[in-house]
Amino acid sequence: MPLIVNAAPSEIPIFALYGESTRGADAEGVHVELIETRSRQYDWHIGTHIHAGLFQVLFLLGGQVRASIDGDLWECEGPVALTIHPSLAHGFDFSEEAHGYVLTIDQNLLFDGGDLFSSLFVQPLAIALDAAPDMRARIEALLQHLVAESSWPRHGHALMLDWLARSVLLNLIRVQAEHRIADRGGRDDFELFSRFRAEVERRYKEQWQVGQYADVLHISPTRLNRLCLKLAGKSAFEIAQQRLLLEACRKLTYVPAGVASIAYELGFQDPAYFSRLFKKLMGVSPTEYRLALRETESGAVSHRPRR
Repeated sequence: MPLIVNAAPSEIPIFALYGESTRGADAEGVHVELIETRSRQYDWHIGTHIHAGLFQVLFLLGGQVRASIDGDLWECEGPVALTIHPSLAHGFDFSEEAHGYVLTIDQNLLFDGGDLFSSLFVQPLAIALDAAPDMRARIEALLQHLVAESSWPRHGHALMLDWLARSVLLNLIRVQAEHRIADRGGRDDFELFSRFRAEVERRYKEQWQVGQYADVLHISPTRLNRLCLKLAGKSAFEIAQQRLLLEACRKLTYVPAGVASIAYELGFQDPAYFSRLFKKLMGVSPTEYRLALRETESGAVSHRPRR
């Protein structure tokens, strides 16, 4: 958590991007830049300001920042992500070794698909990234792709920027959710639950029983189930089965193989049993699931506006 102290109010200018009074008519809905790109121009000091209609996330991957946010001062050390909504006055003082990214997203683009990302911006957040190195690496890779896409526009440029930005925010939501689980369940329980999920990821195609997972974790099946119910609201068996079902849906969607072949690949000895289980959990058979996907895709194509 950042150290927060009171900050004195001041005159608050409104910018598009810092130092730029307006956005061009052809401005993109997503903008990304390195922290040092703009901060170095201003001697590592970004004065307090507001962005009209723009959401921002500051990804500080290293160094320190003293952030003025809504009248408070937050002292943070990377890696951390700071979220800022359009009406929030904010400014930054960076250490000279500070590095990372600033992601800016137009409000119309962000909420075009509903309120999926609202939890990040209802209030300003400082989301630590040091406890989730895999997620941090994934987020950083996506931000690098955003920078590359921004510097070299190609076919589908705007859509690619949109997808990449949404992927960054979705991964940040996952980090935030895992922090909540850790706070609620205690660090030891959270680490044990994370180990269980890692084992599920490794073994789901082998269709391990709960007892096998418990043996690897050196706990009893009863404790494992209680842990899963406490932190995920589902039993250990349900979590493992849902991972298997997720992979089945992915393969039925993207792999042009028969249902029987997919069943064998997922560890089922009897394709008919796989079909019955899939229908029990999904409400439709694997064949019906594929048919519904094709009908959805063909409908999307037929309704696509002409240019």
